[in-house]
Amino acid sequence: MTSLFDDLPLPGFESPSLGSSPAHDEPPLDEEPPYEEAIPDGLFENDLAAQDERDGYYRNGHARPVIDPEQLLEGMNDPQREAVLHHGSPLLIVAGAGSGKTRVLTHRIAYLLAARGAQPGEILAITFTNKAAGEMRERVEQLVGPRARAMWVSTFHSACVRILRRESKLLGFTSSFSIYDSADSQRLMSLVCRDLDLDPKQFPPKSFTAKVSNLKNELIDEETYADRAANPMEKKLAEAYTLYQRRLREANALDFDDIIMTTVNLLQAFPDVAEHYRRRFRHILVDEYQDTNHAQYTLVRELSGGALSDAPKLTADGEFVNPTAARLAQISPAELCVVGDADQSIYAFRGATIRNILQFEEDYPNATTILLEQNYRSTQTILSAANAVIERNTNRRKKNLWTAGDQGERVVGYVADDEHGEAQFIADEIDRLTDKDEARPGDVAIFYRTNAQSRVFEEVFIRVGLPYKVVGGVRFYERKEVRDILAYLRVLSNPEDTVPLRRILNVPKRGIGERAEAMIDALAARERISFAQALQRVDEAYGMAARSANAVKKFNVMMAGLRQVVESGAGPAAVLEAVLEESGYLAELQASTDPQDETRIENLQELASVALEYEQDPGERPEGEDAEGAPPVGSLADFLERVALVADSDQIPDDEEGQGVITMMTLHTAKGLEFPVVFLTGMEDGIFPHMRALNQVKELEEERRLAYVGLTRARQRLYLTRSVLRSAWGQPAYNPASRFLEEIPDTLVDWKRTGAAAVPAARGFSPSSSGSSRSYGSSGGSARSTAAPQPGWAKSARKVTEREVVALAVGDRVSHDSFGLGTVVATQGVGDKAQATIDFGSTGRKQLLLRYAPVEKL
Repeated sequence: MTSLFDDLPLPGFESPSLGSSPAHDEPPLDEEPPYEEAIPDGLFENDLAAQDERDGYYRNGHARPVIDPEQLLEGMNDPQREAVLHHGSPLLIVAGAGSGKTRVLTHRIAYLLAARGAQPGEILAITFTNKAAGEMRERVEQLVGPRARAMWVSTFHSACVRILRRESKLLGFTSSFSIYDSADSQRLMSLVCRDLDLDPKQFPPKSFTAKVSNLKNELIDEETYADRAANPMEKKLAEAYTLYQRRLREANALDFDDIIMTTVNLLQAFPDVAEHYRRRFRHILVDEYQDTNHAQYTLVRELSGGALSDAPKLTADGEFVNPTAARLAQISPAELCVVGDADQSIYAFRGATIRNILQFEEDYPNATTILLEQNYRSTQTILSAANAVIERNTNRRKKNLWTAGDQGERVVGYVADDEHGEAQFIADEIDRLTDKDEARPGDVAIFYRTNAQSRVFEEVFIRVGLPYKVVGGVRFYERKEVRDILAYLRVLSNPEDTVPLRRILNVPKRGIGERAEAMIDALAARERISFAQALQRVDEAYGMAARSANAVKKFNVMMAGLRQVVESGAGPAAVLEAVLEESGYLAELQASTDPQDETRIENLQELASVALEYEQDPGERPEGEDAEGAPPVGSLADFLERVALVADSDQIPDDEEGQGVITMMTLHTAKGLEFPVVFLTGMEDGIFPHMRALNQVKELEEERRLAYVGLTRARQRLYLTRSVLRSAWGQPAYNPASRFLEEIPDTLVDWKRTGAAAVPAARGFSPSSSGSSRSYGSSGGSARSTAAPQPGWAKSARKVTEREVVALAVGDRVSHDSFGLGTVVATQGVGDKAQATIDFGSTGRKQLLLRYAPVEKL
């Protein structure tokens, strides 16, 4: 809790936002303030001395924000300082791993506010995960105070959602549009392919979904692609793409890839909107620029307006080809600052293109480039090993990480007989480190190339009793039971959303089979109405069995009751619990004797905990124009939007008990993290680097960048392990040592176990030379992707409905959390079914289901 006066500037510092305000009635500059002559020297010396002792803190104990620009530069090395102070031309900060780029970014933002007169609303800072955005926002607020909350610090998708909700009417949909994630997109594409009578074997919906995603990342819409389609496969894809987009529009929904493409289209199609945001965001900062795809790159260019390709074109007569572009060109470009490292570009499979950072200076010819090479994370030995690996890549900017810290211990190498021996060595080493108090389980991370490699580590850790957590295995929000309940919530938030509606129609089973669903779909197509509207007219569906029709009617009644819960002002946790109980979903799981259903109940309890935590800290409501189109803070729609934007690396548990758990994850998930102790496993050609990259130069260079990322996650201790024999598809496979091991100088590695198998194999290695045609396989069979229990998670959610249903009578006065004061005008029902009609004055009359409504009798 902060003081009422926390935002006031300290004596001796002038607030840029207040210093020039005419409301202060300051005397003219050429006049001496008459009141100064009346103040005797030394009058306040004692008070100032006392203030000096406490000026670092508020009275409530919170640290005061740093508002002295010089303080922001303290402790920085010369390149960091230069990056913070730079102004004018576009800036590329090439930040090596562990070089303090987050500190540079946050201090640059703080310096813009404290020294250069920038307003918080003029700053747009983009990161790639919600967790990173939250940390950046918090660190800037620590530096400059609460005014930092007005900045836009978010992911690409979150920023675009804010823009689209505000401008949605221009694009023909409402601000309450739904956001489809990958599973929703997959289901919708399956429905589309079925409606087009496409053979799923010849035209697999999963493949179509991936291709449509790639097209959107390249900003190719359905009409453009239809014009380009040449062969039969492309023409079928064009048909599916077109119908897929039409279904999205009918459902008032966007998929994840639509979010950025639609924002780019908005800025390009509506010059007034582009002008608004270009004038608003005068300082744009983008983190992890090497991981941007074409759509994200174009979005940055549209918002900043400073790229060479954005210059307006002239005709031979000297006239502007596009007058609108000429008008936009009159707006001075935003000050663009991008931070990244081409050596850490590892997401090509997601559409990221390394050319964006490699050719930044071509896109912005007047750009300034600053290299951050001093590392504050790892020992010099670890950095030397990473430098030795990455320098083998061609066409990279030369960069050499170094540290002023310790040389550190040598990297530990180990060659096991098989993958079980490799896992046992790691378990024994973790035991040794923890017994000697040299590390805690929470200090340790195990990285592998593919999720399939985690299975053997899980088996060994369970056997020896080591606590662990798999990050990025089966993600929480991808579990079936969680997705089912979120689908209910999404339909309650957006009744026209077809995909989640069809998902829950017969979940749990209620007698509405595929045939009945198809008849309702046919009714919707015949009458040109939505699927949701067709459900309400089920009696008009041809050939519908009476039993199915009655089941649909009961479903409609249930959903109407749940919508009443939402309309009563209940929070997301209460709505979620109502869904679990009224739908029968929870009862079905509780009646089951399947042990897995007990785990599913625990997952739903965790989801309830998530909703309760959201209610307790829903965030702050946007102010001014930012509030336009945004769902109300604390609402069901806002909760669903937050859930839709969760990322893999956001799942790492907080270490609440002091010891933590071993963290296991793929190398791709490890990006942006750091650990005191790192085990980099499976260092074999065909495993890491991956089999498919061995004969492809570009792919092999990306694998090498992935190795560089893995090596530089370690702070004090680094282990490199491999096995001589590894099972692949049930058969023994013999893979040679990873070429990345050879690239690390022998002087840096302490091999604890080698053997004849560690002798480097010839580079002419082929699958046939291993004695098994599957020797390069990296999947190793089906992986166990179930994560270990998360420490700190609530084992059971507090039940919202455990409170006693309030008893009301006509004439009673009540208070509602959202609607305020009201008077009961009618009542009906008893117990859990009790309802009340309440007049809330200007808000109107509301009929509330008292079991869930947040009302209190006065």
